[in-house]
Amino acid sequence: MARVSVANQARLSWLLLRSGLRQLAGRINGHPVLRWPLLPRKADRLLIAPQDLRTADVTRATEIYSGRFAFGGKVVICDSRSVFEMEPPSDEWATALLGFGWLRHLRAADSGITRANARALVDEWISLQGAWHPLGWRPDVLSRRIISWLSQAPLLLQDADMRFYRRFVRSLVRQVRYLRHTAGDAHRGVSRTQATIALTYAALCIAGQARHIKSTTAGLKSEIERQILPDGGHVSRDPGAIIEILIEFLPLRQAFSSRNIAPPPALLNAIERMMPMLRFFRHSEGTFAHFNGMGATPAELLLTLLAYDESHGAPLSNAPYSAYQRLEAGGSVLIMDTGRAPPIEMSLEAHAGCLSFEFSSAKQNLIVVNCGMPANARDEWRPLARATAAHSTVTFNEVSSAQFVEAPPFRRVLGGSPMLGGPSHVSVSREERPDAIVLRTGHDGYAASYGVVHERILTLAADGTRLEGADLFLAADGGAQIRTSEDRYAVRFHLHPLVKATRLSDGHGVLLLMPNKEVWTFSAGDDPVQIEDSVYLAGNDGPRRAAQVVIHGHAREKPRVTWSFQQASSRAEATAGAARRARDEEPKLL
Repeated sequence: MARVSVANQARLSWLLLRSGLRQLAGRINGHPVLRWPLLPRKADRLLIAPQDLRTADVTRATEIYSGRFAFGGKVVICDSRSVFEMEPPSDEWATALLGFGWLRHLRAADSGITRANARALVDEWISLQGAWHPLGWRPDVLSRRIISWLSQAPLLLQDADMRFYRRFVRSLVRQVRYLRHTAGDAHRGVSRTQATIALTYAALCIAGQARHIKSTTAGLKSEIERQILPDGGHVSRDPGAIIEILIEFLPLRQAFSSRNIAPPPALLNAIERMMPMLRFFRHSEGTFAHFNGMGATPAELLLTLLAYDESHGAPLSNAPYSAYQRLEAGGSVLIMDTGRAPPIEMSLEAHAGCLSFEFSSAKQNLIVVNCGMPANARDEWRPLARATAAHSTVTFNEVSSAQFVEAPPFRRVLGGSPMLGGPSHVSVSREERPDAIVLRTGHDGYAASYGVVHERILTLAADGTRLEGADLFLAADGGAQIRTSEDRYAVRFHLHPLVKATRLSDGHGVLLLMPNKEVWTFSAGDDPVQIEDSVYLAGNDGPRRAAQVVIHGHAREKPRVTWSFQQASSRAEATAGAARRARDEEPKLL
């Protein structure tokens, strides 16, 4: 891996210092001794409860009532002890518990028992951790808890006695006050936006907090300007961030209206821009594309959001600010990453997947994918998932096209590993022809390390039944030939785990059988292809074994690799057609 440049070292040092100072100031300013009033004040009251659009599962309410708490792939069973006294099996589990998002499951059960259970659990938290807790009062966890308590107030306060009502609201106001002074401590990105949303909700929903509406609205506008791009994407380039933010923006818009306050134009404009991006990243079979931290698609949640989409038009084909391209023809969909790394502080989940793509057929089959991120145990899988080799693109010498800073100080202060380097220039040109869509791209992510520029040309036929591609390897200095001896490349195509791949006898093609018996063939012309092991991390049921089609070679010997995916009507036709094409033709890319 290339050494971190002096300029990047300076940027990292400044980012580390600034984040550390901000966190220290936030802890001092938000400390209960300094910020909580010494004299008790009359408890505020709740005016409205925002809607929670997240789906709920009644069976989870039964588990919680029986003392079984399952979060982040881990299960804790409580006997006579409070769950808040148990040793957390992982940070993911503890974050989910202390965020109280699981209250929605108890509300879905809608019974006196579940309401009493919810109140008992909240009361336990107030007694055990209501003063302070190192994880529970972290800004991102605190924001989620405030939003959850406000959204599930009908569950908690129905049938509640006045003692609990006052205790609940008093604790809620204390948490809001603490967050108001530590929101800047939240990591930049979705966590910072959620902190701003939580404060805006509190100003709208709690009596006595109206004086903060103006300032929180201004803070919300500022975060929208920083994070929501003109085309509706998120500055982190994570498609999942769009879902996470929209699921709060829509109820927030309604909360303003419920208080007879006009929603801020910045909020309305952001929603209007983000809605089309839901359809942009959506494949033919309904899942989201797996780029830059996107994991399993929350199908019910996505359908809920799409129900609010009033445009119902065709999705965008080009997202220039988010730096993605979408090719759609005959019902087949191809989505490609054509962007550089996001800003350092926003790159904690970013992947080195420039020029990687995913491809789904008109018959609603995912064919080519990226590995994605798992819903649970993300810390364990993150190094693998972020690497270029986990994406359907080209790697040189098994090295990623960008670097990841794994030093403990950055992980501790920033909450993750920032991404550095990578492509500084990405070229994109698109041509819409009557018979096909042609996308020409290139990046210089390997120029500094190996003196190579990677160019990729994709051609999707108008009927969506044929995808042709070419990967070209050019000398970065403009010379006629790549000079380095470290020129070994691997062109990877990760397959969805439901795709059954069989290497053809000629060694230059692969037969691809879909679960609905749809048949495709992959052909690499005169290049030998290999079927290697892969892993699909973004499944709803956790990581799954999969396969990848790989073409290996040396750039000086073979600076151009051509390949194609072709739909066939049957297995026999696919086998015969692949053999014929391997013998008689190469993909036509002009």
